[in-house]
Amino acid sequence: MPRDYYEVLGVGRGAGEAEIKKAFRRLARELHPDTNPDPMAEDRFKEAAEAYEVLNDAERRRQYDAYGHEGLRSGGYAPNFEGFGSVSDLFSAFFGSGGAFGGGSGRGGGRAQGADVVAAVTIDLAAAARGESVEVAYEVEVRCEHCRGNGAEPGTAILTCGRCQGSGQLQAVTRTAFGQMVRSTVCDVCGGDGRVPEQPCRTCAGAGRLRERRTLRVDVPAGIADGQRIRLSGRGHAGERGGPEGDLYVAVRVRTDERFVRDQEDLHTVVDVPAPLAALGTTLQVPSLDGELPLEIPAGTQPGEVITLRARGMPPLQRGRTGDLHVHVNVVIPRKLTRAQRDLLERLADSLTDGNMNADEGMLAKLKRALAG
Repeated sequence: MPRDYYEVLGVGRGAGEAEIKKAFRRLARELHPDTNPDPMAEDRFKEAAEAYEVLNDAERRRQYDAYGHEGLRSGGYAPNFEGFGSVSDLFSAFFGSGGAFGGGSGRGGGRAQGADVVAAVTIDLAAAARGESVEVAYEVEVRCEHCRGNGAEPGTAILTCGRCQGSGQLQAVTRTAFGQMVRSTVCDVCGGDGRVPEQPCRTCAGAGRLRERRTLRVDVPAGIADGQRIRLSGRGHAGERGGPEGDLYVAVRVRTDERFVRDQEDLHTVVDVPAPLAALGTTLQVPSLDGELPLEIPAGTQPGEVITLRARGMPPLQRGRTGDLHVHVNVVIPRKLTRAQRDLLERLADSLTDGNMNADEGMLAKLKRALAG
């Protein structure tokens, strides 16, 4: 069941024509696609446009006030937004080319900046830590030097477009409840330029641009994270009609390193320590971005304890401090014991006292602290 039209526009049943128009314009500003990314904005605007069509028409409004939506349908009214390619076309139909915000869009054939290009590179974690110069290959549209980008064979004329008469735009008339509404589209012959070459350039076929494959060395800064992008201004597609080039965005993918888990600038790794060595204390080799490092395991180290190596993590991308390397100790309980090993462990178990078993922090306290954090 459609919503009440007065509720849609947020006006009372006694609202006058000026108040209804003002409410509709307010909604149009709120729902304009340039400012409202909500995918439902288009449907809401169509709902508001339907309400405005009815309440702004004296006869239809009387019929709606008396009989509601059923009265309108029985009277032959049905909202019709066919023929509009998008919600932007609807805005143009109601408010003209300037939209709901006033102003005009101007001629469609002005200078236009070239589109951006996105390329991708993949590096390993060590390269992300130290920074690296990588080679990036990508395809880009560049200005045709044969015709200097105007699309015409040198020495030949550039003529006014006969389809749009030089305006760069075509106008389509749509009949609605308001009467005739005019919407503008870019001319499909001249592409909005308003001019066409008498003889298209033989090199670019009149496009004014050519596709080219480029290779570029890009400096990846130390500390970059997976998915971050590097922007290189003016390295994108050539602009149209003398417009500036777009930008090149290099998306950096950092390969997963099976030795580490990254948490911003900090790195985490796990070292397996046999239970007897955890009890006695030992020195083991642990992985780092700079190669294997000796790590002292204090006597009595417990399962899950973390030993932190300061400034052994990732460098900051901009400001800040170098991250740490956190080594998580996994105390490994021996399995498949020989008879001699079992005898040794039984003798050890018989010799243990309460003093050997006291922990600095109970397991329940650790669990509570972990859950609270």
